[in-house]
Amino acid sequence: MRHRKVSRRLTSAVEHRVALMRNQVRDLLKHGKITTTVAKAKELRRFADRMITLAKKGDLASRRRALAFIQDKAVVRKLFTELRERYLDRPGGYTRIIKAGVRTGDAAPMAVVELVEEKLTFRKSKERPARLKKIQEFIERKKKSLASPQEEAKEAVAEEESSSS
Repeated sequence: MRHRKVSRRLTSAVEHRVALMRNQVRDLLKHGKITTTVAKAKELRRFADRMITLAKKGDLASRRRALAFIQDKAVVRKLFTELRERYLDRPGGYTRIIKAGVRTGDAAPMAVVELVEEKLTFRKSKERPARLKKIQEFIERKKKSLASPQEEAKEAVAEEESSSS
């Protein structure tokens, strides 16, 4: 039974799975985008978001915990400088998973995992009233076009009655 098991079993050994996640997190933080399978991408998102959260704390203990997991000083330096500044105002959701079809060799579902670039902004949409206006104009045109054949039929019947009398 799988009760209370959190992670996916991507590979058979725990050591292999941890090494895989370390390498993928390092590559994601170094390059900003990687391509992997959907299952690995979903698992990778958990670890990458944890590392960025550690960077947002910014203290020495967090830096040491990140360095213990990533084991690349240059990537940890980038994480605690560039990426920390980028995501300081963002409460979560630092990665995005985009499905990218299937792999040609074994038809495994692939995905692109990337770090979110834009700043988090909240704005009111002004598109909706304009869209409603266009829809209403479209409905009016349709009503006129549907009404005109009926009016033509009435006029034709009226002409037949006047010509027959």
